[in-house]
Amino acid sequence: MSNDLIDSSARIHPSAKIAEDVRIGPWCLVGENVSIGAGTVLDSHVVIRANTRMGEGNRIFQFSSIGEDPADKKFEGEESWLEIGDNNVFREGVTAHRGTAVGGGITKIGSNNLQMPYVHIAHDCIVGDNTVFANNVGISGHVQVGDWAILGGYAGVNQFLKIGSHAMVGAMTHITNDIPAFMIVSGRPATVRSINAIGLERRGLDKETIVDLREAYKIIYKRNYSLQEAIDQLKAMREGCETMQVLIDSLESSEKGIHR
Repeated sequence: MSNDLIDSSARIHPSAKIAEDVRIGPWCLVGENVSIGAGTVLDSHVVIRANTRMGEGNRIFQFSSIGEDPADKKFEGEESWLEIGDNNVFREGVTAHRGTAVGGGITKIGSNNLQMPYVHIAHDCIVGDNTVFANNVGISGHVQVGDWAILGGYAGVNQFLKIGSHAMVGAMTHITNDIPAFMIVSGRPATVRSINAIGLERRGLDKETIVDLREAYKIIYKRNYSLQEAIDQLKAMREGCETMQVLIDSLESSEKGIHR
């Protein structure tokens, strides 16, 4: 850790473990039991409160508050953690809280994610890799967000819900049920519109798989099947197809029911 890279106004707890090339700007605070991986940059006025393990190549913009105590009345000061992967961007004013005992004591954020200004990630959430949360998105406690999901500006997600991989949530949408993988949801009330075909094309899925996912959408949402009947239909479509299995898994793992 080089003093040349750390502004003299920054405050760093003696227990913090900071890689040699980490840059820490003016008026930042790095608290107890924080570790920060190589290549990470903290701009000015960033708070990494406590019990946070952060990987390499992250950038945290000004006025973000990371690893703060969970905003949960049940929290009684028990040990809890926030884990962050590599190459994430936290833009201005992002907040991400540690976990609680009820949720296993940990909040997790994966790698290669973009959190735009004023995003809030609550206690005990699990966020995958390659996600995008646009401005002012808020996810409540215990929410799980799969890889490559996109949440539009001002979208809000109720507690204990699951947003499937490659799903897309429209701006200002209020999510009150689980979102299956690959689906686009928007509006008030939230409504599943179609599969995220353009996003899947950009990520290199073949045309045959996208056609099958379009058919899967119709089976789930257009043909009046019960959820279990729809799942049975999907299992019969392309046995052994990994992408279809991701969709099936997201349906079968739903505990709060899906938006339909």
